[in-house]
Amino acid sequence: MINPFETEERRAFRASLRSFVEAEITPYAAEWDENQECPKHIHEGLGALGCFGFGIGEAYGGLGFDDAFMRASTAEELARCGATGIWAATIIRNTNTGPIEMLASEHLKRRILPEVLSGQEVSCLCVTEPGGGSDVANMQTTARREGDYYKLNGSKTFITGGVEGQYFVVAARTGGPGLGGISLFLVERDFPGFTRTSLEKKMGWWASNTATLYFDDCPVPAENLMGEENHGFIEVMQTFNFERLTLAAGALGMMKTLVEESITWATDRKTFGKPMIAHQVIRHKIADMMARIDMIESYLNQVCWMINESEFPVEQICRLKFSATKALEFCASEAMQILGGAGILRGNPVERIYREAKIFAIGGGSEEIMRDLSVRQMGI
Repeated sequence: MINPFETEERRAFRASLRSFVEAEITPYAAEWDENQECPKHIHEGLGALGCFGFGIGEAYGGLGFDDAFMRASTAEELARCGATGIWAATIIRNTNTGPIEMLASEHLKRRILPEVLSGQEVSCLCVTEPGGGSDVANMQTTARREGDYYKLNGSKTFITGGVEGQYFVVAARTGGPGLGGISLFLVERDFPGFTRTSLEKKMGWWASNTATLYFDDCPVPAENLMGEENHGFIEVMQTFNFERLTLAAGALGMMKTLVEESITWATDRKTFGKPMIAHQVIRHKIADMMARIDMIESYLNQVCWMINESEFPVEQICRLKFSATKALEFCASEAMQILGGAGILRGNPVERIYREAKIFAIGGGSEEIMRDLSVRQMGI
């Protein structure tokens, strides 16, 4: 579709990113996914393109500006490689670099951000707990002030990049119950009392490592407190909205790949004496998939415009997120039907996306949480 908000700068950025993905990622995506890896040169290549620098000042290696359309195109084009473990392994930085610049000390920002934004190091946002999931208000991990340090105790799980990560933005309870008693801390991988275990038997995102983190009287320097005590989580709520935008855009990229793979297969494959694409039932499936792509792309463009031009549209982005993931699940199912038995064989994007679609429906706030939050934003 034609984006009515397109500019030459946005068009050039997308073109550069698409060229990089098509040349440097897509041909190797299946191999890397099977090997459960995302090579460091991919992190560094995306860093050089500016994919991690949105909203970060140039003094720290960032772009010096933000643009929701460019954030979305980054997520979309990376997802089109067909292996979103690579997508997750790289783009995870964008969920925590903003809080680091906004809340960390000047010393930490100047030391850490250039390494992360260039793709040399991985940083992670650590909120989810083994017993909590989306129930952040009941967070159990604690941080207790002892002199010049906070003693961190508890655990986090499903942390993308947690095995290879160097820097961790960790949410912990420093005050009373609820969101108001939570603070953020910058933890480094070599801090004593901090360990991690890999979560390896995953349905998808094989190319991205995932970990459970453990803090056992882990001493965190008081200067690593990010923002005000008991206010850290509330100060970074917008981070989660950007994550939801990214997930919606990633879903769109996956949907486009599903359609491309379906058309290629149906064009080459012959059934009942003619190409599959000539059968009305297949053509209707393609039409239904494209209708959902058009709707989500239009919705995404509108939300990006709203982000750039006004206050963050939480209500709309919640609905965009669950609408996009539902559309993705539909397209993944239809593409699998078109490919038939070939679709269940590992090594093709349809099989991979079919497995990974559900992660997008859960991560960043489940579809159920997004529905409820959108209605609450309406004042109901």
